[in-house]
Amino acid sequence: MENPKIRFKGFTKDWEQRKLIDYLEVSSEKNRDNRFTKDDVLSVSGEYGIVNQIEFQGRSFAGASVSNYGVVENGDVVYTKSPLKSNPYGIIKTNKGIPGIVSTLYAVYKPKEITDSKFVQIYFELDSRMNSYMHPLVNKGAKNDMKVSAENALKGMVSFPKKDEQEMISLYFSNLDHLITLHQRKCEQTKNLKKYMLQKMFPQNGAKVPEIRFNGFTHDWEQRKFSDIASRESVSRESSYDLPSLEYEDVIAEEGRLNKDISLKENIKKGIVFDGSQVLYGKLRPYLHNWLNPDFSGVAVGDWWVLKPNNADKSFIYRLIQTQRFDDIANQSAGSKMPRADWNLVSNTEFAVPVSQEEQEKIGEYFSSLDHLITLHQRQTDFYKKISFYYISS
Repeated sequence: MENPKIRFKGFTKDWEQRKLIDYLEVSSEKNRDNRFTKDDVLSVSGEYGIVNQIEFQGRSFAGASVSNYGVVENGDVVYTKSPLKSNPYGIIKTNKGIPGIVSTLYAVYKPKEITDSKFVQIYFELDSRMNSYMHPLVNKGAKNDMKVSAENALKGMVSFPKKDEQEMISLYFSNLDHLITLHQRKCEQTKNLKKYMLQKMFPQNGAKVPEIRFNGFTHDWEQRKFSDIASRESVSRESSYDLPSLEYEDVIAEEGRLNKDISLKENIKKGIVFDGSQVLYGKLRPYLHNWLNPDFSGVAVGDWWVLKPNNADKSFIYRLIQTQRFDDIANQSAGSKMPRADWNLVSNTEFAVPVSQEEQEKIGEYFSSLDHLITLHQRQTDFYKKISFYYISS
């Protein structure tokens, strides 16, 4: 590996080509004194790094005794020989959390004086680099297990900078990870708030008013058949340049946003026409929660309901189909392998609806603002992940 294209100011020395054994040494420390229990067993995840096994997987997979397990201190490096989809020769991660133990299937290493252990994980984050490093060192057994000793796993060549540059790089990626975690947490918090408010801002269990309501609205909500507030569109047409096709896989489930630019599609497909004044609901496997509030025209291909509001606010309809009440009805579907929501059942079911169009609009606007925040935090998360990947690859 050559010097990276992008470096921090003040660092000009060449990165050195050396064996990994010059930077790490095998740890032989075992849990002989039973300092750690099954509650302290660690697992190694490709996405989350070194994590507590019970917290991550829901239970411990440890044997009857853990006295022979390897001790992993904070800052130790662990190589798991378990093949993953993107890493057929296993992965290398650094323990950034509390100490624990790992089974004998893992190799544990201590960083040497010239090594910042967090940098080791960063170096091997790139799948292609990890795979090309381990490939010549590993022999696969009959059961697809890794035939490589802890010592031999250190005999490959790596290209590392001096320790001060390692530490600077580690700090930079640590800050990026913090930003990613921050926006992921905010995204999840907003999703949970939305779920909570969908329960509180719609009447529950036959109640005539919701628990939480905007000021100025006091009238009881009325029970109306779904067919009285929304009808199904049925005009079909082939997709075209100005009418792109929208398919199930184009929408992010539960989030109601596109995962690609559908205007770039070239294949012509036939579907139900929508023009942005309707709401789309995925009737196939309704438990997947596929829905969309489009602001463009297109053709809905496959198992979509294109719902046209009737004397009801479009955004309110879009929120109503996301409620638990609607979900329960939609999932009373026919078929087991490919269940579909039953329009006859849904359309004849009564739902509580505000009498005031203004109240409907305010409810729709409120949840639109929550969706905007969710999308914002998700995009920020994706943005920082892309930056992280770009610099790891550079």
